[in-house]
Amino acid sequence: MRHTFPLTMAFGLLVAAMLDGQGLQPVQAPWRGAGQAPCVGSDGGYYQCPPAPRAVAVRAGRLFDSNAGVMLTKQVILLNGDRITAVGPEAHVPIPAGAQVVDLSRATVLPGLIDAHTHMFNTRGPKTTTEAAMLIAIQNLQADLRAGVTAARDMTSHGNGYGDVAIRDAINEGRIDGPRFQVSTLGIVWGASPATAPPNPLASTVIRSAEEGRAAVRDQIAHGADWIKLYPAGNYSFAATGEPQYVVTYPLPVLQAMIDEAHRLGKKTGCHVYGGEGQRNAIVAGCDTIEHAWGLTQEQADMMVARQLYFDPTIVRYTEPYMDDNDGKNTGGQFRMIPIIEKAVSMAIATHGLKIMVGSGVDGATFVHGTQALEFESLVRRGMSPARAIQSGTIINAEAMGWREQIGSIETGKYADLVAVSGDPLADITELQRVKFVMKGGKIVKNEPTAGR
Repeated sequence: MRHTFPLTMAFGLLVAAMLDGQGLQPVQAPWRGAGQAPCVGSDGGYYQCPPAPRAVAVRAGRLFDSNAGVMLTKQVILLNGDRITAVGPEAHVPIPAGAQVVDLSRATVLPGLIDAHTHMFNTRGPKTTTEAAMLIAIQNLQADLRAGVTAARDMTSHGNGYGDVAIRDAINEGRIDGPRFQVSTLGIVWGASPATAPPNPLASTVIRSAEEGRAAVRDQIAHGADWIKLYPAGNYSFAATGEPQYVVTYPLPVLQAMIDEAHRLGKKTGCHVYGGEGQRNAIVAGCDTIEHAWGLTQEQADMMVARQLYFDPTIVRYTEPYMDDNDGKNTGGQFRMIPIIEKAVSMAIATHGLKIMVGSGVDGATFVHGTQALEFESLVRRGMSPARAIQSGTIINAEAMGWREQIGSIETGKYADLVAVSGDPLADITELQRVKFVMKGGKIVKNEPTAGR
């Protein structure tokens, strides 16, 4: 026999449920179903409530201070629920009686890593179902979390509509484990005029004017976008002389209109650019983060410093052998993009005041989920100190995302997002590729033995 609740009762239960940051409080009306009173989800369905907060103490043999960029020793971190309540030298921070103790005294503890450029969804194929795409995305983001990425910015859903919004919200409700996400949904691209095909509601929004651009920004934000992903510069080729040539997409007034509209609505923009006029337009128009920027010049880097814009180089993804394979095929082996990218990144690292992010571009293709700590090693190889690289992937990313007061460092009041490695990443940055312990919001996600020293 099928049983149904009256709508008035269901509504009453939902109204009685209050958000508490981890999920929803148990139903307040008498629970007539099986087991203890559950929590109520956003869809009105019930699920088992998370355990009550408890005091936890983490002993850290070494602790990376991402604000100062230095390594501290013999520290204690206290937390209750999902927040840090105290942190300091073990001699000055007593562990409360009855607290659960997590012993990382032989390890290095760092703030949870932040990946500023992910794609939780693989590129959607013609035969990919929505259900399969969602399952793959969850597998991807959980691989990221186990690798120490406790927060991320997802930079378009790769033809999967607003699925990233649904996943972000499910993580926030505690329904699935995953990094804290900010998402950019569909992205906005420049199209041929007139339109030659009906729009695909799951793919990037195609625009042909400033007004269409502003409308697309408003629509994506209304659907839950935290960021607006723009594409001011398209693909590249080489001139007969070997000079890179980059396609310009939106006219500058159209780009400016979209960035201004996003800012008016309190959101930020990330611009996919490879170089040339489109890249300069992104800087001039004030795009908040400049993504990739293979052909970055010193003049442009200085402009970014003056305008307080962030540079997200995504180095690893574009310096792998497949890039040479493509260039070799297209130029007969005459010209290569990789040395141009490496030169731009080294120049950016040497530019005083330029805020460099750590973003991987992982997408299930050339750079797979769970391996993005390779990006730290890539920055160090090109002249960045290990301490500064870790700062880029923690406090700088948190700042760019507007979350500096919540994550990015191990401080009182912030979320208890912690990772640990066996060795010292200031001596060997590849330690970040071997994360042994992950805690997100006070919940231990991974806890492998550390053979620290």
